[in-house]
Amino acid sequence: MNIKILTPEYVVFEGEVNSVLLPGKNGEFHIMNNHAGIVSSLVGGKVKLFANSIDDAFAKNFTKESEKDSVFSYSIKSGVVEFNHNKGIILCE
Repeated sequence: MNIKILTPEYVVFEGEVNSVLLPGKNGEFHIMNNHAGIVSSLVGGKVKLFANSIDDAFAKNFTKESEKDSVFSYSIKSGVVEFNHNKGIILCE
């Protein structure tokens, strides 16, 4: 699935991932391939991408959570996510 993470200043990430874990108002939630369409607000926390790798152009924005697993995290203060037809846009600050 394709995910794009945007801030007002720049594109944090754009590419293919296996799934994404997001900090929602009522707790974390996981979006996986073929997930139903969703629009949700996000609270402060970590956006975690589960991907085989991240392009070098975006790698500087992420912390690798584990050497064993391919989990990359990016801290946000707040935001919103829209996901539909295996494409997601995360607008955050």
